[in-house]
Amino acid sequence: MKPKHIWANVGVENIARTKEFYSRLGFTLNGNPTEELVSFLFGDDQFVIHFFEKEKLKTSLEGELSDLKQGNEIMFTLSAESKDEFEEWVMEVEKAGGTIFFDSKKDRKKFYDENGYHVCVFADPDGHKFNLFYNANR
Repeated sequence: MKPKHIWANVGVENIARTKEFYSRLGFTLNGNPTEELVSFLFGDDQFVIHFFEKEKLKTSLEGELSDLKQGNEIMFTLSAESKDEFEEWVMEVEKAGGTIFFDSKKDRKKFYDENGYHVCVFADPDGHKFNLFYNANR
């Protein structure tokens, strides 16, 4: 089997808030948002993440969604092109209303590991987690 495309579908509480958050981070809208769905393109390969209103996604899944306050469903990874871009991302995520799990100004060691990666984990307003990294050894 060789799929032509793959994308992610996740549930959110507030479509307008999600649209605002990802727009502020500079991601490109994929299509036209509705009351039930907003979709964005991520990266050069234009990976699609659909953000469905939770009740709509539950209907499609025919079951309950993960409670992101209790655990995680998935973590997406985003790569930065430079150390400066990495640090700009961290600031922009905070400004846009995301949660940073490691603060580079408070604990630099959590942002830079022994393999030369600058690493940060953040969550969007609904708790979907992203791993942001930059490889200083490239």
